[in-house]
Amino acid sequence: MIYYLIALIVIAIDQVTKWLIVTNMKIGEQIPLIENLLYITSHRNKGAAFGILQGQMGLFFVITIFVVVGIVYYLQKQVKYVGTGIAFGLILGGALGNFIDRLFRGEVVDFIDVKIINYDFPIFNVADSSLVIGVILLMLFTFKEEQAKGEV
Repeated sequence: MIYYLIALIVIAIDQVTKWLIVTNMKIGEQIPLIENLLYITSHRNKGAAFGILQGQMGLFFVITIFVVVGIVYYLQKQVKYVGTGIAFGLILGGALGNFIDRLFRGEVVDFIDVKIINYDFPIFNVADSSLVIGVILLMLFTFKEEQAKGEV
């Protein structure tokens, strides 16, 4: 199915970019791409988004397994709309990308560093981006599907 291919592409891009960061940069090293806006910064995270729940690897393993099983079940049995399937493919790829890091590195490699005006966003990675985009698309497509059914 195309949705699993999307997940595999996300995982591949995520893992290659993380490998490049780990093998070519020291932790804390920063490369400006667009001065005062976008940087590549080598960072590690043993928690979840925004660095919360540091050191809770067991919790992340359990949550990821439930999420992955739920998405695979949904993709196999329930998906009726292409947009929803694409969203779940992105979420699946992102979840597995960070799961691979936690499993093999004991931490997640982050490197995309965005600074807007005086706000420095938490450093993130391709898997995180895929998760966020997937969730946003899922909300939009779910809303659209409900509208089409006349339920909203």
